[in-house]
Parts: sequence; C-alpha cells; structure tokens
Amino acid sequence: MTTDSATEVEADPGARVRAVRRLYAHRGGRTTVRDRAYTVYLTVLLTAVYGVPVVLLASRTKALVPVESAEALTSLACLAGAVAVWGAQLTGRFWGPLVLKPFVLHVFMGTDLSPAHYLGTIARRRLTYAGLGTLLAVCTAAFLLTDLLDAPGSVLLPQGVAVAAGIGALAPVAWLWGQARTVRENVLLALAAAASALVLALLGRSAHLGGNGPWLVTAALAVAAAALGRSALRSVRTVDLARLARASARAAEAQTFARTGTLHHALDLYRPQPRGPAPALTRPDGRPRGHLAQGAVRALRTRGRALAAAVSLAAGGAVLTLGLAEPDGGRATPYRLAGAVAVYAGSGWVGEAWRGLRDELTLAPLYGGRWGGLPARTLAWPVTAVTVTAGSASAVTAAARWPLDGGPAATALLVTASVVLVLGARFLREMKTDLPVELLLPVVTPLGDLSALRVFVWQFDGLVVVLAGVLLMNGMPSAPAAALTATAVTAWCVRAGLRRTGHPLRSLLPGPDRA
Repeated sequence: MTTDSATEVEADPGARVRAVRRLYAHRGGRTTVRDRAYTVYLTVLLTAVYGVPVVLLASRTKALVPVESAEALTSLACLAGAVAVWGAQLTGRFWGPLVLKPFVLHVFMGTDLSPAHYLGTIARRRLTYAGLGTLLAVCTAAFLLTDLLDAPGSVLLPQGVAVAAGIGALAPVAWLWGQARTVRENVLLALAAAASALVLALLGRSAHLGGNGPWLVTAALAVAAAALGRSALRSVRTVDLARLARASARAAEAQTFARTGTLHHALDLYRPQPRGPAPALTRPDGRPRGHLAQGAVRALRTRGRALAAAVSLAAGGAVLTLGLAEPDGGRATPYRLAGAVAVYAGSGWVGEAWRGLRDELTLAPLYGGRWGGLPARTLAWPVTAVTVTAGSASAVTAAARWPLDGGPAATALLVTASVVLVLGARFLREMKTDLPVELLLPVVTPLGDLSALRVFVWQFDGLVVVLAGVLLMNGMPSAPAAALTATAVTAWCVRAGLRRTGHPLRSLLPGPDRA
C-alpha cells in the first residue's frame, strides 16, 4: 500500500471509527464465548422457571383485556402506542441508544470527527435491535393479556400483528428522540402522541371505516415512525456531548453495581436530585417541622417522582378494588396483582424516607444512637401518603362500582390488607444493603447450578413477596383469613428487614436516647 492510499484510508472517517472499535473489541478482559454461553444458560433457566408458569396461567384464565371487535382493537392500539412512546421517551432521558463506554466516547470526543460519524451507525443498529425487542414484547403482552389468538378474536389477528409492527417501529425512534432532544421538545411529542391517540380512537369508532380502524392506526404509526426517525437521526450531529459523557459514566457505574449483585445501588444512581427550597423543612423560628410536613416538603422537592407516585398509587388502589370486587376469581387475579404492583412501585417513589431509615439503621451515628421513635420520624410520611392516596382511589372506585359483589366491609378489609402487605414488602426491599456472600455459593442440582436463582430472588425480593402474598390471599376462603395471611407476611418482612440492618425489633420501639 502506498503512502497516499494509507493516508486516504486513515483520513476516511468511517475507517477511523472502525479502527477504534476494532482495537477496543480486541482488548484484554473482553467477554468470552464461555461468558456468553453462561448468559444464554441463565436466560433459558429463568425462562423455564418463571416464564413458563406465567404462560400456562395466562392460557388457562380469561383474558384481562377482551378484544371483541375492530373498534375495541383500535382503542387498545391507540392506548398502547401512546404508552409505548411515553415509556420510550422517559427511558431515553435516562439511558438512551447513544450511551457508549466512557473510554470509547472519550476517544471519539478527542478527535475532529463529527458525532454523526461515530454515533450514527451504533444508533441505527441499536434502534433495529430495540424495534425487534419491542415487537416481541408487544406480541407477548397481547398473548398474555388479550384474546386475539382465541375465537372470535382470531379474525383480528392480522390487524393486531400489523399494529404491533407499527409500535415496534415507532417506539425505538421515540427512544432516540427522548435522549437527543430537549425537555421542551419531548413534552411536545408526548402531548402530540396523546392528541393523536385520542383522535385515532374516535375515528376508529366511526361507522364509515367499516372495521378498518386498526389499519388506520397502523398507517399512522408507520408515518409517524418515518418522520420522527428521520428527525431524530438528524439530531445526532447536534447532541450535547457533555451530557452524553455524564450519562455514559453513570451507565457504566450502574452496570458495575448490577453485575456485582447490588441492583438497588444501580437504581439509586438514577434517582432525581432534590430541587427547591430546603429551608422549608424548618419553621420560621428554626424548629423542625412535623414528620408529615417534612415528608411532604421532601416529596415536593422531587416533583416528577412525586407525581409518578401519586398516579401509580391512585391507579393501584383503583385496580386493586376492581379486582377485589370482581366475582370471577380467575379474572380477578390479574387485577389484584397489577394493583398491588402499582401500589408497590408508588410506595417507593413517594419519598426518600425509606432510604433514610436504612441509612440511620446501618450507618454509624455521628452524635450517638437514637433509636426510640424511629418509625414515627421516618415512616410517618410514606405510610400516610400510601394509605391516603390508595385508599381514596379505592373508595372512589368502590362508589362507582357499587354494589360490590364481595360486600363493602370485605372489600375494605382486603384492600387494607393488600396495602399493608405492600408496605411490608417495600420495607424489606429498602432495608437491603450489599449482596450476602453466602448466596453466591453453588447449589448443585440435576438442572445445574441454581445459585443464580437465589441471587435473582434476592434482587427482586420485594416484588416476589407482593406477588406471592397476593396469590396466597386469593387462595384464602374468607376476607379475615386473607387479612391474617397478609399480616403474617408483613410481620415476617419487618423482621427480615431489621435483621438485614443488624437491629432487633425492640430497637424501633419508643425509648430514651442512647449515646
């Protein structure tokens, strides 16, 4: 090769980008074939243990969302499309397709290359993978939650598949849009998605379409994906590299925490920082405000998180009440599970008091121990916020659903027991510290080493307790028995959570301060 040709190859931006990626791919300590095989083995094992029972349960129960006509499919498609766009935008703000390894991004940023050269190719490849994953996720959700595969819904199957393909094309470009565009532009896109979904849902119910509403939604999704994708890919060249570098560094740190078994620490990295007046925590005379007032002020300092908590708690209380008032137990179970999971999610977003309690119990006190009255100081706000918000939504839903099939007293008792169970599971989850070393010991079985299953259950122990507790409550013959079951599970969660911090139950009881 002559010097001129070598210089030409070296000056080619594409060749320079490929050279950097080739050198990084052949670095030491990279992922081996054995590592990938072990990942595939764990995926297959977890799918067999957790996925197959869910599929069998869904196939033997009635559809949670029945699709009886093209009009119903149109409304469902509009809702699913809007939710997919919103979820993709939100995900892109925290972890978008342009996130790279910090070292590789630093190397590229130190050159004269345009971001479109080293980010464009990886963005297109990741959008393709995300599209296939979204299509698979939408089809799986349709199989588990709807009756598109059953008669008479099977006649709508081609339209359902087309809608799923449209969502699979639109969601990835919304993911890129959420990362590459400003907050104002993302708000405008979210509003446009909501307005378009409403208009298409109304048009889908028009008699002039003759049952072609899903095809109209599919066409709209395809057009939106093409227009939005072109605009989002063009914005790669103007991406904020400083913000991208911070996001890449945070993502690398989160991956390190996740790989070492501390997924909760990885999630803590993405918790929004409080904003607003911190002096509002104290009264004008300098004395601290009450426990509820302090919790409310701290929640308002993270307004987006507080709003998400309020929506999740209200939706969870309403769905939980609908499931408890449903006479058909097989169809009511998904409602109860979904409602309990929504309340569980909202109970963690409602404030930072859970983490404050964990830190106060696990970290060394600076000015001596003070354990007496600790629940009142730390848990007053989250418990009150969860019970009031979920209870209010439950009461409104019960009034709209009146008369209740199970009776108002039984429904109120079951809702209260479910909320108590969720609070116990949240306490167990938030008292988690580092991964216990004994969980990494091998568990030899004919199926192989199942130690990864124990680690998986430990990572999501709160969610596992919620799902298992709700199923146990559903199996009880009466409401008092279900309430006693929830109380027993909650007591176990509190005891296990305190053991994680190294403090007995009596340390939470009121008592004198101890230095």
